[in-house]
Amino acid sequence: MADQHTPRSLIVTLYGAYGRERPGPLPVAGLIRLLAALGVDAPSVRSSVSRLKRRGLLIPGRAEDGSAGYALSADARQLLDDGDRRIYDRQTPLLADGWVLAVFSVPEAERSKRHLLRSRLGRLGFGSAAPGVWIAPARLYEETRHTLRRLQLDPYVELFRGEHLGFAATAEAVARWWDLGAIAKQHEEFLDAHEPVLRSWTAGREAGPEEAYRDYLFALDHWRRLPYTDPGLPVELLPDGWPGGRSAEVFGELHELLRDAGAVFVQG
Repeated sequence: MADQHTPRSLIVTLYGAYGRERPGPLPVAGLIRLLAALGVDAPSVRSSVSRLKRRGLLIPGRAEDGSAGYALSADARQLLDDGDRRIYDRQTPLLADGWVLAVFSVPEAERSKRHLLRSRLGRLGFGSAAPGVWIAPARLYEETRHTLRRLQLDPYVELFRGEHLGFAATAEAVARWWDLGAIAKQHEEFLDAHEPVLRSWTAGREAGPEEAYRDYLFALDHWRRLPYTDPGLPVELLPDGWPGGRSAEVFGELHELLRDAGAVFVQG
């Protein structure tokens, strides 16, 4: 199992990919079987499920066969629904769409919330334009609103929509607001890991549902972080040779090839 694929992350990815289709909780025994195919042992599954339960993302219940299981909480479903728009969205970002600004002020007595706000905005894909002023493409507004309300951070933040009018050229400003080199490196790492997998499947590789499931879950678990690191900037603001478009294509093709084939293994 690759270092970036932690048991907890893989469980969230599994529920996001296949768990919302189920009529009830996913049995614990089923979780253990599905994670074993990804190289995760049973104690790690149980420990990770307990942590996700404490965080309010999984809730216990009885599966269809009467065994113990876990289902997604309402907050977890909202989180995954918001994530879907990023993970599977293939729309071309347009400069004309504008920006969303998050302006916040947190009292010194609550500085832990200031740290949480900065951390969460960064994880949503915002760049820092100035102290207390964060910026992202306008299409991230709804998810930002949901996230800040869920974390009860909305009393400290005002959200605005608008356009950048200067004084620096927008492409120059964007290079200050985000670390584009670090983002490009993450796209290149995704391509190094998963483009050879795509080539093997498109070259006529013969493999069963378990192999499709494993390759898809690893690709999805790796990819789903990238649309948060990379906010999806218009192409005219990006350096030449930007690898984000190719990595999105590779994930999209793997999704089309493997997702439904992997579902056969999940249902089994």
